[in-house]
Amino acid sequence: MRLARTVAFWLLAAALLVCHVIVIQHSLGARFWEDEAFNLTVPRNLLAGLGYASDGALSGSTLTLFDPRISTGPTVLLPVTAVLAFGADAVIGARMIPLAFWIALIAGLIVLGRRTAGRWAALLAASVPLAFNGLGSVSPIQGPTDLLGEVPAAALLVWALVVLPRRAWLAGLLVGLAVQAKLIALLALPGFAVALWVLAPGHGWQRIVQTLKRSWLPLVLAGVPTLLVEVAAFLSMGSAKFVEHLRGLAHFVRGGGQHVQPTTVPQKLETLAGAWFVPSWVGIATAVLCVLLIVGGLLAVRGRATDADRLAVMLIAVSAVGALAFVGWWSTAAHTPLWVRHPAAGVPAFFPVLVICAVWGTRALIAHGGLRRALGALLVALLSASLAWSVVGHVQQTALPRSETLATQRVAVAPIADWVRETGTTWLAADPWGAAVAPIVLSGAHVGLFDANAMAGVPRLTGFPCKTPTLVEGARYRVCAAP
Repeated sequence: MRLARTVAFWLLAAALLVCHVIVIQHSLGARFWEDEAFNLTVPRNLLAGLGYASDGALSGSTLTLFDPRISTGPTVLLPVTAVLAFGADAVIGARMIPLAFWIALIAGLIVLGRRTAGRWAALLAASVPLAFNGLGSVSPIQGPTDLLGEVPAAALLVWALVVLPRRAWLAGLLVGLAVQAKLIALLALPGFAVALWVLAPGHGWQRIVQTLKRSWLPLVLAGVPTLLVEVAAFLSMGSAKFVEHLRGLAHFVRGGGQHVQPTTVPQKLETLAGAWFVPSWVGIATAVLCVLLIVGGLLAVRGRATDADRLAVMLIAVSAVGALAFVGWWSTAAHTPLWVRHPAAGVPAFFPVLVICAVWGTRALIAHGGLRRALGALLVALLSASLAWSVVGHVQQTALPRSETLATQRVAVAPIADWVRETGTTWLAADPWGAAVAPIVLSGAHVGLFDANAMAGVPRLTGFPCKTPTLVEGARYRVCAAP
């Protein structure tokens, strides 16, 4: 039986690896979409000697230093700049950085899973990010290599959990880097604060004092990356523009940069339940299973917890608080749209850890034997089946026909890119924001927004018929003379 389990494990591990490779390959060739393109303007401008600036398409369509509307931060964009400095293809080279973070995310989950509940927990945890479906909105996460900050932030949060028990200072630094990968990672701080309290020795006031003593250095280091970024912003802008930058950043953090009809908590929870490659009811049932197994495990070890059990309790605390922070904020923030991308820095970080804790709970139940052993084995089998179903669904999704890919975009943009080089055009206006943004970035021009004052007299790239003379036309897009 032991040999059979070992063979089964490695066959399933190989199958999961193949699934990851298929999804990664699909993601690398996926359509280059507008948020990726907007993020890419920062490394491109930095390499051109224009500073850490976006093209400012959402901030007046002028070069904008430390643009608050770029919520993907230097933790991602500076490594992208380094890759492009070596002459890598702009899109594929840029997507290599999120890919590296995706690999780090999976590796961190494997380490946590094996350390907490054995190799089967590691295998299930490594499958959860593939089970998450970020495609269901106009602001998607197409795949693990999108030039966005969510996956890098999740990877850094997971590795902060890995090092937290022995190197709390390093965990603090990794959380700070996660914040500078994606600002929304700030919501992870309460979970890590709870984890420090769980790990502190003693009881009562003694425990509180120990928590405070152990927390000051991680807290300081968590703020260091943001402090360095803001110091760089101050030195680049000067005091007056820096104050404007801070105001813009605060406005963006409070408002999310969106103006939509208010959403409700049930709508948000329904959207999250549907953000998996299985029917919503299966996703809800899987969440309930995880809660049952975790609670069962906690009851089973009550009063006799080992060191390994204490590690699991810490992970339960931090992942539960972290997941609730991300989902709770998003579901109650009525000004944010029904985009699962908003909590997506927390979902791939904390939901897999909850699955690890569910497997730990199963092991604790099995150790007691009897009916609880049979029940625990049944529940974890159902959990495994749900995750397998979702992963297979993700792989099947990669085989569906795509209306546009990176390759077709390049073909469509080629005549426009040639025209940009020949005419020396430096700016093009996207008409409207959306599908027109990426072709402009691929053409080599700076991207503005058609209705910005700075774009008066600037040619417009669009996918619609021109109302003014057509200057150049590709397969899907055309450049129209300014009205």
